[in-house]
Amino acid sequence: MMAFRFKDLEVWKLSKDFAKDIYSATSTFPEEEKYTLVSQLRRAAVSVMSNIAEGAGRQYRKEFIHFLYMARGSLNETVSQLELSFEFGYIDKETLETIEERAERINRMLWKLSKSLAPSTSENGQR
Repeated sequence: MMAFRFKDLEVWKLSKDFAKDIYSATSTFPEEEKYTLVSQLRRAAVSVMSNIAEGAGRQYRKEFIHFLYMARGSLNETVSQLELSFEFGYIDKETLETIEERAERINRMLWKLSKSLAPSTSENGQR
């Protein structure tokens, strides 16, 4: 059984800050986006940290890795929608770049964590 406490994981902490960044950035979006793009961005951003937490609570490493991959998917979804938000003029270039830099860091951390949890491959390619 995995002995991870998700609140102690640096990637979870950074993902929580990422979600807060998204909430802050979307607070100035037009009212007509409240139930569409704002809702979708916030849901996807919160999903990143939620998938990390859920995976950390699973019994098997394989399950944790699966949830880390899901977190990466939600991260990509958020960045994609953020690009659209920039093109619509809802956020400025500086906000976009700042949030994307944090997303890139989270992506690298998720990748490294998933690789560290995966069974190592022997020299002959056998697991």
